[in-house]
Formats: sequence, structure tokens, C-alpha cells
Amino acid sequence: MTSRRQIYPIILSGGAGTRMWPLSRELYPKQLLPLASAQSMMQETALRAVGADFAPPVIVCNEAHRFIIAEQLRQCALTPWAILLEPVARNTAAAVAVAAASLARQAPDAMMLVLPSDHVIQDRAAFLAAVEVAARAAAAGNLVTFGITPTAAETGYGYIRQGAAIAGIAGAYAVERFVEKPDRATAQSYLASGGWSWNSGMFLFPIAAFQEELRAQAPQIAAAAAEAVTRAKRDLDFVRLDRASFEQAPSISIDYAVMEKTKRAVVVPAALGWSDVGSWSALWEIGARDDDGNVKLGDVVAERTHNSYLRSEHRLLATVGLDDVVVVALKDAVLVASKNEAQHVKAIVDRLKKAGRSEATTHARVYRPWGSHETIDVGPRFQVKRIIVNPGHRISLQKHTHRAEHWVCVQGVARVLRDDDILTLRENMSIYLPPGSAHALENPGSEPVHVIEVQSGSYLGEDDIVRIPDAPGQA
Repeated sequence: MTSRRQIYPIILSGGAGTRMWPLSRELYPKQLLPLASAQSMMQETALRAVGADFAPPVIVCNEAHRFIIAEQLRQCALTPWAILLEPVARNTAAAVAVAAASLARQAPDAMMLVLPSDHVIQDRAAFLAAVEVAARAAAAGNLVTFGITPTAAETGYGYIRQGAAIAGIAGAYAVERFVEKPDRATAQSYLASGGWSWNSGMFLFPIAAFQEELRAQAPQIAAAAAEAVTRAKRDLDFVRLDRASFEQAPSISIDYAVMEKTKRAVVVPAALGWSDVGSWSALWEIGARDDDGNVKLGDVVAERTHNSYLRSEHRLLATVGLDDVVVVALKDAVLVASKNEAQHVKAIVDRLKKAGRSEATTHARVYRPWGSHETIDVGPRFQVKRIIVNPGHRISLQKHTHRAEHWVCVQGVARVLRDDDILTLRENMSIYLPPGSAHALENPGSEPVHVIEVQSGSYLGEDDIVRIPDAPGQA
């Protein structure tokens, strides 16, 4: 790339991904899952925009996901410029606005590459080439959106009509108009006539020009974002935006707030192998299929089954005589759906929420600032958990009144504090923690520590924990 101004990737990671349930859940949504590769979609997005022209990324996310995102960035050896925590959901306009307000203090002449965290792009070279074209257009003060060359008459996407070519910038066009999700006949006419793109939701903005347009077109959002950043507070590796200020921003998209009103809108059409992964059927479309048209992930055996998406996370999944279905089997939930009806999974999530079912929001594995824990088995007077402590982290000093705990290290090397003793726990070693003993578990190494915890006693509730202050932020 040859753009002169440095480009800050702005990764938007605020969605809940309910149409990808049961794998995607409110507290661990689809963008944080390895749905299309061995890495999560957020990780793929961040790594897509790495190179000499790119600054460290700015992540705008739900505060409930902060520790997962920080850990996933660490796994990719990426240090973000900032992780901005949204106290409430306010759609993409407010999210981009707070990123701009934060960066404007340090890099007012830079550009922002706005990227949803839950998209798949299979052709990175084409993506970088499109960014190069967009950077030249943005350097002239334009607000650039990326159009996706349509491959079908999709009715679930917005469309962009390209107008006159931008002089001196091959591949960039003035935006003639935006159209929201047309009917099938209209979408077919767009494909037949040419000059139309799908609206990808990706943008490249000069920070100063974007803020100028935001103040002109959506002054309430601009003011709320500026105030939320001014009153923000640092919390460990995160920036907590001021809630009262951020709540004043209307909840609308960047398209509605700015792009459909500005005279500076430019589109760069591109064929990127793009998908917004909006449903299970979309994953089937981009997945590696066998001779029967099936995408099979995990321990799957399919007989007389065709054109289906079959995924098992924990156990054997076997199918016989099925066509055009989605089957996703997890430890605590199984989804079976017609592939053509998979976009309606959100209705199941809504019903689960109304019923107060935890499966709507959380997985069997619970993520904490220090790592995660997962219940393996529960019975009368006992509970077994798998605990993972990330490198350089620890579980806070605590004690229990009614239960004892046995820790067995199965991977890594842990440091254990038990009352006045400091002990090293290596693989295949165990330690007993009687009721009333003060204890903490620490990972001083560079690899995760895995411990099997067996709790036993008359009461095993989570409220039987007395935390002893010794390391703030490690609860």
C-alpha cells in the first residue's frame, strides 16, 4: 500500500449474534468464535489489517466481552491502541463516533478503517487492494464505503448504486444512492443492470472529515461521543466510556446517521469472497463440503444425508436420511433446523430469554478475567470443574466455609498459595484445600494452566466464597 496517512482499524464487536445460537450466545457471541477458521472472526478481522500502513487496532465492544477480547488479541500477539467499552448498545454510529473522538486527540490527521468483527473475507489480497483505492479517495476528504460485487439477488442486504467515477482514482465512484433490502424482483433488476453493490458495512474515513460530517448530520451523536470519551475512565487495559454521556446518543447506524446524508460518500466496489455470516446457512455456503454437499465439523458420521451443515463440539453426531438441515450439537444444547429456516433461530433465543433459561446467554464454560471454568459433573455433595488460568493471571485469594477442594494439575505449572505456604503444582500433582483455608491459584508461566477442581462438602454454592483482598481486579 502507498497511502500516506496511517490507518487505524476500528473493529466493531458489539453484536450478540443470536441467529448463530447455540454456538453464539449473548456473553460469548459469534465474532469471538472460530466459526470459519481455527481463529475467531474477531481475530481474523484484526489480523487482516496488519502491516506497515496500519496502526494498532481500536476495539469497540460490549464491556461483558472485554476479557475474552483482550485474551484473543494476546493470542494473536496484537497490542490494541485501545479497547473502548460500550456501557450500553447504541448501534454503529455511536461506536464509530467514540473511536473517532478518542483518536482525534492523538492522530487527528489519520484515517479510520471501520470493520465489523463478524465478517468473513476469503481474499485478503483483494481486500488490501480495495483499502489502497479507498485510502486514495479518503485522502481527498471523501467518506468511503466498500461495496461487495453481488453474486446473487440477495434480499437481506442493502445495496449501493455507484455514480460517476472519481477523477484520478481508478476503482472509486461517487455514491448515487443507498437502497435498503429490496424485494427479489428489484434485486434481480440490480444484478441485470450492473453498477450496484451490496452494502458491506465497512468504511474508510479521514478522522477530521468524518467528525465534521458527524457534527453536521448527527450533532447529538457527535456531542454524546465527545462527552463519553472526555469523561471516560481507565480500567486495567480498558477504557470505560462514561455511561450517562453515551446513553444520550441515538441508537442508529452509521449509514443512516452520516453516509446517506453526506455529499462526500464514495464507494469502492470489490470482490473479496465476503460473507456477513448472518445465519447457519451462510456458514454452509462458505464451508468445505464433501461429495454429498455436507459441511461436517467435529465427530460427525452422516449416512444418506445431503447439503447439510453438521457440527458437534463434544460428542458423536450421527445423521441418517436428512437433506438441507442444520444440526449443531453442544454440551448443553442441540439445534436441529431446516437450512432454509435457519435465519429464524433468533425466535428460539427470544423464547429462552422469556423463560429465564441460561442457555440463551451463557455457555457451559464461563469466562473470567483470569481465564475460564467449566462444570464437568455435579452430584450430591460434590462438583467437578475444569479451571484454566491464563499466563500471568491468578484466581484471587479466598476461602470457603462449607466445602473442601482438591486441585489436580493436568497441564502447565501452577503456583498455589495455601495459608502460609507457597507450593508449586506441576502436571499430575495434586493438592488438598480443607474448609477454611485461604488459597489462591496463579499461573507464572507463558502457557495456560489447566486444573481439575473437585469440590466436596455440605454446601457448594458460589456464595460460599470469602474473598480476601490481595490483588484487585483478579476476582
